[in-house]
Amino acid sequence: MAFQQEKQAALRILSAIEDGNLKVSETFYLLEDVDPTLVYFIFAWIRAWYPSSHPAADGVLGRLSDLCTQYPKAARMAKEGESDSLVTWFEDQFGYRDLRNHEFIDLVVEKLEG
Repeated sequence: MAFQQEKQAALRILSAIEDGNLKVSETFYLLEDVDPTLVYFIFAWIRAWYPSSHPAADGVLGRLSDLCTQYPKAARMAKEGESDSLVTWFEDQFGYRDLRNHEFIDLVVEKLEG
């Protein structure tokens, strides 16, 4: 059950940044207690899926930028999570664009919690 709650929380954060369905403050509130490695993974996945050529890139990356600007702790968390050995494992095995959002979150949460 804990895995499901973690996955739902991670998907809610990712959706908030992708779709803009939460205020920046609400997104940060969700992010605040998440493992820094998961924060890094979510940010890296978003950056991979929304290159500047993507039609939604301005909105999605703008929300990510707003989150990190208004709440510098979010950027610090992602930076901290980047050094986790799980990131190296993932990046050696996969590309961020190899997995859709649900598949990606399922994989990384299970690895983080396993």
